[in-house]
Amino acid sequence: MKFTTLVCITFIVVLVSFLVPINSVNQACTKIEITGCIPAILYGDKPSAQCCGKMKAQQPCFCDFIKNPVFNKYVTSPQARAILKFCGIPYPTC
Repeated sequence: MKFTTLVCITFIVVLVSFLVPINSVNQACTKIEITGCIPAILYGDKPSAQCCGKMKAQQPCFCDFIKNPVFNKYVTSPQARAILKFCGIPYPTC
């Protein structure tokens, strides 16, 4: 009986540990982080290394951003496309 209880507890712990990262990824896609990208967005300047790093980190969220009417205009703008191209990030095909 004790072995069965231990197996059940282990299963629950493993299951919960897989669910936690999934939720944190979804939460990460609720805001766009454009730190370091403002000069590139507003003035067409070359994106900074910080900007490229932020864009690369958010790459898994691009399709969520495109589908969100609040973020869509920022991700699909010509400035955003230019930043992604400069940073070597392919534009998402959602």
